Amino acid sequence: MIKVDQIKIEIEEDDVLLQKTIAKKLRINTSDIKNISVLKRSIDARKKPTLFWVYSVAVALDTSLESKLLKKFSKDNNINSYKKREYEFQKIEAKGKAPVVVGCGPAGLFAAYIFALNGMNPVVFERGKMVEERTKDILQFWETGVLNTASNVQFGEGGAGTFSDGKLNTLVNDKQGRNTFVLETFVKFGAPSNILYDSKPHIGTDILKTVVANMRKEIERLGGEFHFNCQVNDFIIEDGKIVGIITDEKQYSCDTVVLAIGHSARDTFKTLYNKGFAMEAKDFAVGFRIEHPQSMISEIMYGPKFKKLEPAPYKLAANLANGRGVYSFCMCPGGYVVNASSEANKLVVNGMSYSKRDSSNANSAIVVSVGANEFDKTNPLSGIEYQRSIEAKAYELCNGKIPQQLFGDYKNGCLTKAYGDFGSQTKGETDFGLLSDIYSKDINASIIEAMEQFGHKINGFDRDDAILSGIESRTSSPVRINRNELFQSNISGLYPCGEGAGYAGGITSAAMDGLKVSEAVIRNKNN
Repeated sequence: MIKVDQIKIEIEEDDVLLQKTIAKKLRINTSDIKNISVLKRSIDARKKPTLFWVYSVAVALDTSLESKLLKKFSKDNNINSYKKREYEFQKIEAKGKAPVVVGCGPAGLFAAYIFALNGMNPVVFERGKMVEERTKDILQFWETGVLNTASNVQFGEGGAGTFSDGKLNTLVNDKQGRNTFVLETFVKFGAPSNILYDSKPHIGTDILKTVVANMRKEIERLGGEFHFNCQVNDFIIEDGKIVGIITDEKQYSCDTVVLAIGHSARDTFKTLYNKGFAMEAKDFAVGFRIEHPQSMISEIMYGPKFKKLEPAPYKLAANLANGRGVYSFCMCPGGYVVNASSEANKLVVNGMSYSKRDSSNANSAIVVSVGANEFDKTNPLSGIEYQRSIEAKAYELCNGKIPQQLFGDYKNGCLTKAYGDFGSQTKGETDFGLLSDIYSKDINASIIEAMEQFGHKINGFDRDDAILSGIESRTSSPVRINRNELFQSNISGLYPCGEGAGYAGGITSAAMDGLKVSEAVIRNKNN
């Protein structure tokens, strides 16, 4: 096959023109083309109001014609030979004790899936509920404010990413085909096929819940076992090796544990630290969610034809003179700000979109990097305590409701009395509060300075009636559980994995880390 990049067609044109444009680029007849596979599709809005789809495609031709064209276009960087990179993992004959997976987010789920495909009968423990029951608990919390600390936006089948936008883009350099395998697996279990080629793929929380449940059912069909409402409370270690775990149910004997606990399992982090697991504090980021009218964002990004496309995303970053980095995070086009709390008397928010992204607002986190200026990085648990301190302030500000403030009032340090030209799209009760009371003066000043910079990049981004919600504090894990070249911790047989262990940041990268760790387990068992 031949890979052809930078194929442009106007968004008003139909797919028939794609084939004609490819044929024109290669100087062949359309009848010469046997098949076209779209590898990537993005939007070029640089010449708005005219908008273009930009495609990378794999084109199947007769072998002799392919060879001729590759020679003819040898100096054209946009025309190259193509062979799909297939993900491969080493298979073993299942022997010994079944591997244990702690946590059922994307990292744990994909590790368990590979084990199940190998006939290794993984046993998965998840402190929260299966996704169907978890959804009921979350909806009840948003309606009543009554929190289930074991079943919420952070804990339960699918992990924290299940109740987010379901974004699947990643910056991980993928030479082994893991990214493609993750996306193809999602499609296999119910995701739309366009995630295989869209430059910024997303599923949406409504579809992702179905995908997660279908993956679990397939793992069970292949011999895997799931224990929900079952927290792992302790680890049994002998001679520097893991030999068992203790759960809410009973004690289990095992020699392989994949630790995919997510970024909010603070009690488990403490248990690991007390048991002597090597870990360290790491930098992360904190800030607020910000809302704008989605129509404003889409028209600025795409021009007057924005209604022909899905709601537009954005990505912003600023490096300030004080050394702080401020950036947008987890942008949710057509989304909602949600109460994502997981501990009593603590409050944290996140962003969430459904597959249609049909809310009237865009939201994203605007966050500031934090580290040694805020907590003692010589103590591995200090970042967690910093998170707890600011989440407690956020909770107290409006007695458990999501505290909000318009950006103009935040700059001037005054309490908001009413929304401006648009209202908030939230899941969970809200109230107005002085968000500047939560963070240090330096962090507040950094957010204000960055917002003014962002207003030069997206006109109106720093509008006075932009709605801030507090607080965003779970951008990434505040700890890293160290692992060696065998992917094991200093305790042999225990494999730190995913976002909670400090090795991923988002659904796709966490899933890919689950694949890497499962591969390491299989390699180590073969040696």
